[in-house]
Amino acid sequence: MVKIGDKKISADDFYKVLINNLELQLDEEALRKVYRSHYFLKEFTREKLIYGINTGFGPMAQYRINHDDQMKLQYNLIRSHCSGSGNPIPEIDCKAVMLARLNTLMQGFAGIHPDALILIKDLINKNISPVIYEHGGLGASGDLVQLAHLALTLIGEGEVYYNGVITPTVEAFKKENITVMEIHIREGLALMNGTSAMSGIGMLNVIYAENLMNWSLLASATIMELVQSFDDHYSTPLNEVKHHYGQNAVAKALQETLKDSKLVKSREEHHYNQKVEVDVLVEKMQEYYSIRCVPQIVGPIVDTVNYAKEVLINEINSANDNPIVDWERKNVYHGGNFHGDYVALEMDKLKISITKLSMLAERQLNFLLNNKLNNILPPFVNHGVLGLNLGMQGVQFTATSTTAENQMLSNPMYVHSIPSNNDNQDIVSMGANAALICKKVILNSYEILAIEWMTILQAIDYLKMHDKLSTKSKDAYEKLRQVFPCFVEDSIKYKDVKAVRDYIFYNHIEILK
Repeated sequence: MVKIGDKKISADDFYKVLINNLELQLDEEALRKVYRSHYFLKEFTREKLIYGINTGFGPMAQYRINHDDQMKLQYNLIRSHCSGSGNPIPEIDCKAVMLARLNTLMQGFAGIHPDALILIKDLINKNISPVIYEHGGLGASGDLVQLAHLALTLIGEGEVYYNGVITPTVEAFKKENITVMEIHIREGLALMNGTSAMSGIGMLNVIYAENLMNWSLLASATIMELVQSFDDHYSTPLNEVKHHYGQNAVAKALQETLKDSKLVKSREEHHYNQKVEVDVLVEKMQEYYSIRCVPQIVGPIVDTVNYAKEVLINEINSANDNPIVDWERKNVYHGGNFHGDYVALEMDKLKISITKLSMLAERQLNFLLNNKLNNILPPFVNHGVLGLNLGMQGVQFTATSTTAENQMLSNPMYVHSIPSNNDNQDIVSMGANAALICKKVILNSYEILAIEWMTILQAIDYLKMHDKLSTKSKDAYEKLRQVFPCFVEDSIKYKDVKAVRDYIFYNHIEILK
C-alpha cells in the first residue's frame, strides 16, 4: 500500500504503484485540506471575479460567465480540449499521468472537490486509465489537451484502458459500478491546468533511464573483463581528482562489480613491478576511450538523471495549476505555475544524455565486432565458418540505425516554442513533447543495449571466459543465456533482440549505489 498526501511522493512510490501495482490510499489529513480549500473557494467566489470560474478561459477571460452557466463552462472546457491526436500513449504512461495529477491536487491548493481525487485513486487501484493521445500538449497552460482526456474519463465519457483493452468509459464504469465525477465549481480547470502529463511520463522516463544506466555499466564492466583491461582507469586515485559526483560513483560501481574478477589486470603488476624489455607491446598500453573513459562518459549521465529525478519529484509534489487557492491566507492567486519549463528542460537534457549512452553502447559493440580493433575475436564474433556464416553482422545495422535516430531525436523541444491561443500563450515549454520524445530515445537505447549484450554473450563463449568473470557479470551471463542461447549457425534474430530487450527492461539491477 502506498499512501498519498502524508509526505512527498518519491520515485520509489511511482515504481511501486506503476510497476509493482501496489494499491493507493489517500491520507485523511491531506483530504481534509482539500475539503477546506474547496469550501473556501466556493464562499470566496460569491462576490468576486475568479479566473476560470466566472470568466472564460485564456484570451476569453475578458468575458464574464453567468452563475447559471458556470457548471456548463467546466464541461465545455473538458470536451472542447479533448482534441488529442496521433498514437494513444501506452497504458502505464496514462496511469503515471493520473498518479502525478492526483498527488499535486492532494496538496490542497486547487479548490477541487475531494470526490474527484477519490475517483482518480479508485481508477488507479482498479487499473482503469484514460486513453490519452501523444499530440496536443504545449506544456504552458499546463498539459491541457492530454489532461482533458483524463478529465473526460472522470465525467464518464471517452475511452479508457480496461483489462488492457481500449473500452468506452461508460461500459467500464458500468461494469465496475463507478459513479462519474460531479462538477462542483472548477473541477475541469483544476484537472487540466497543470504539468502532470509531462511529469508523470517524465518520472517513468527516469525510472527506465536508471535501469538502463545500470545495465550499460554492467556491459562496460564485462567488456573490461573480456579485453583483460587494466584496473587503474576506474581506480579511486585517478577519479577522485575530478570533483564530479557521477564520475566517482561510476568508478566505485566498476570497482565493486569487478572486485572478484579473474580477468582485469593490475598496472603495477604488469608494468611497474617487472621490467618490460620489448620494444613493441603486444597488449594495449591503454584501452580505447569507449572502455577506458567510462567514468568520464557515464558520470555526467548519472548526474543528469539524478537532477532530472529531483526536478520531477519537486514538480509532482507542487501545486502546478492556476489560480492557486490558498485557504489559509484566505486568498486566490493568479499566475503561471502550470508552465512546464522545469520539466521540459530536464527531459531534453535527459534524452541528450541517454543518446550519449546509446552512442557508447554502439561504439563498444563495434569494438567487439571488429576483429582489427579487438584482436581477440573473429569478425562479428562469428562462431561458425567465416564467409559462410555471418554471426552478429546483421544486428549491428539495427543498432547503428537506431543510434542515428537517437542522435536526430536529441534536438531539444525546450527551444521550439510557438505562440498559440490567440498569442495568450506567447511562449510555451513543449514539455509533453519533450517527455514523449525522451521516452522514445530511452526505449530505442534498450534495443541498442540488447544487441550489445547479445554480442557480449557470444564473445564470452568464444573466449571461454565464463568461469573467470566477476560474480555480477557471470550472473548476468547465465540469466541472459536462458533468454538467448549461444548460436553457431545463422538464425532469425529479431525475436532474440526483443527477448533480450524485454529481459533487461523488466529486470532491474543495481550497479550504481
